[in-house]
Amino acid sequence: MIVLVELAKLARRPRSWVAIALLCGLPALVAVFVAVTHVAPPPGQGPALLSAVLSNGSLFPAAALAIVLPIFLPISVAVVAGDAIAGEASSGMLRYLLARPVGRTRLLVAKLVAIITYVLFAVIAVAVTSYIVGIVLFGDKPISLSSGSITSQSVIANSLSGTPLTPADIILRTVGAVAFIAVSMLGVGAIALFLSTLTDSSLAAALGAMAALIASGVLVALNAAAAVSPYLPTEYWLAWLDFFRQPILWRDIERGFAIQALYVVVFLGAAWANFASKDVTS
Repeated sequence: MIVLVELAKLARRPRSWVAIALLCGLPALVAVFVAVTHVAPPPGQGPALLSAVLSNGSLFPAAALAIVLPIFLPISVAVVAGDAIAGEASSGMLRYLLARPVGRTRLLVAKLVAIITYVLFAVIAVAVTSYIVGIVLFGDKPISLSSGSITSQSVIANSLSGTPLTPADIILRTVGAVAFIAVSMLGVGAIALFLSTLTDSSLAAALGAMAALIASGVLVALNAAAAVSPYLPTEYWLAWLDFFRQPILWRDIERGFAIQALYVVVFLGAAWANFASKDVTS
């Protein structure tokens, strides 16, 4: 019951829908500019796969995910997760929630389910809306491509490795990319949820999570931090691009799933340990 209450709260908050609309709207705006001007970034520049959407719009979901992943998607997840406990505390509702026969563990689990639901909905909404926008603006007509002895009318796009991809290939690889990005954002959510148990300020929790991600990004780009970069949360965020190579390069994908699972387990455990013993006064 408490899970349904938390999901209803999430659905009733206008900021949840505003964030989803902005996440879906930004790639759509980019698509309109590309469609009108027929000018896309050269391969290797700009968001991944954006240069390929002029040939076929079914690749636009992957390009859209690349557009929102570095900044906008993590911010929206951090805001929602940072508000989970801190928001209730700042409004004075947390004490009354715990006064009912709910229990701290059940409340934390319900908050986690709401965060997972938001993450999945946000990533899937971006993929679905961008697929529709891509098909409408760029079409999905098959083109004939050749790669050595391969020539097929069913091939509609090239992988990042330069080999052909069929419509079924693109759908399956996009699903894999969506799953990978969703798990990566759950790592962000776990960090923000932990910080939300430490403070009564939703803004402080969200900013703390973003500060951790920014620091991770800086260290990943720093050669001197090469020894610790494989263990940082943002190290493998772009590994989903390996789904669009032929053959798929599983090494970084598997490591990305593993490191995010580790962050989720560690920070959810820390959130539970802190919240279970926290002296709630507000």
